[in-house]
Amino acid sequence: MFDRFRKLNPFRQGLEKTRESVFKQVTNLFTTEVIDEDLWDELEELLVRADLGVTITAEVVQHLRLRVERERLTQAPQLTAALREELIAMLGGSESVPLVEVATRPRVIEVVGVNGVGKTTSIAKLARFLANNRRRVLIAAGDTFRAAAVEQLKVWGERLGVPVISHDYSADPGAVVFDAMEAGRARGMDDVIIDTAGRLHTKFNLMEELKKIQRVAQKVDPTAPHEVLLVLDATSGQNALLQARSFREAVGITGVILAKLDGTAKGGVAFAIRRELGVPIKFVGTGEKLENFASFDADDFVDALFEPE
Repeated sequence: MFDRFRKLNPFRQGLEKTRESVFKQVTNLFTTEVIDEDLWDELEELLVRADLGVTITAEVVQHLRLRVERERLTQAPQLTAALREELIAMLGGSESVPLVEVATRPRVIEVVGVNGVGKTTSIAKLARFLANNRRRVLIAAGDTFRAAAVEQLKVWGERLGVPVISHDYSADPGAVVFDAMEAGRARGMDDVIIDTAGRLHTKFNLMEELKKIQRVAQKVDPTAPHEVLLVLDATSGQNALLQARSFREAVGITGVILAKLDGTAKGGVAFAIRRELGVPIKFVGTGEKLENFASFDADDFVDALFEPE
């Protein structure tokens, strides 16, 4: 049973640090014979350490306390099951949120995020994920302010067999996006993934540049972009929320790609992201390899925080 759990749950490896440093202690905490204020205080401390955030932690603990009293829970498995249900609720429930379906092709997926969060690698992982689901994918190398980003995408594209539309370094990103969308239409592509700048080396404001890219995309398809996915670095914890708020206000993000989950013991930031941003986590990067990428599933995510029975 244990081996089957490990094999099937895509988040188990990525959440190992969070599970080992925090949630094992939560499980041990629930084995006590006395449910008192010390237990609740320690549970709060552990959840904050996992980076759920003070507000969400307080809400989870309060809900759990009410359930213990109302349902007369006393056994460790009962407490664990109740906590699991509360955590899943914090993530928006058991239903996963897939990428939006569109009536016309190509579906346009704009990927945004600051430099250093793993955006380029996440785009490669997303392209592989879509291609493995029988989607024809094209990538627009729209981060023309970083020559390395364009070259890296070209390398990923060759490795994956995915075409990459690019211009010269420092070219107009809008022109890249326009050409990529026209190419996507002409070649019958299902998806066009647009990389974008995470920082500009000019006086232009980043958010204004991202808005411009969206306006250019809408010249080809007035309904584009159909998805705006924000890549966040899980290792940055609560600091990721500051970035997220800026992007949400400027470009209207529709979902989050949570990258580098395997590099942190603070995987609880996923709960803060889901609650405070009000948008779903759609994908999670669970390791360095291209295949370490999965659609977000709240049940699997929370299960991976606990040892299986």
